Amino acid sequence: MIANALLYYLIVINVVTFLVYGIDKVKAKRGYWRISEVTLLMLAVIGGSIGALFGMKVWHHKTMHKKFKYGLPLILLAQIALLVYLAQRHEF
Repeated sequence: MIANALLYYLIVINVVTFLVYGIDKVKAKRGYWRISEVTLLMLAVIGGSIGALFGMKVWHHKTMHKKFKYGLPLILLAQIALLVYLAQRHEF
């Protein structure tokens, strides 16, 4: 039950994060008010790291910023480590 809820959450947050990165890229091109980097990073931290990485690749967005280029993979690795730890403890 918890595993299913977590899976659905991760799917939704990653799709949302991917779309937000695309929206921010469009805003950047048009010179509109931007989505803050803190918001983009927090979406990754709360589970959207895969969507963020795909967003960077697909939209070619934030690819030169070190905190995104190196930070997002580190966030993803930390999340994978947490999932492995929880799975070994049978927490979900």
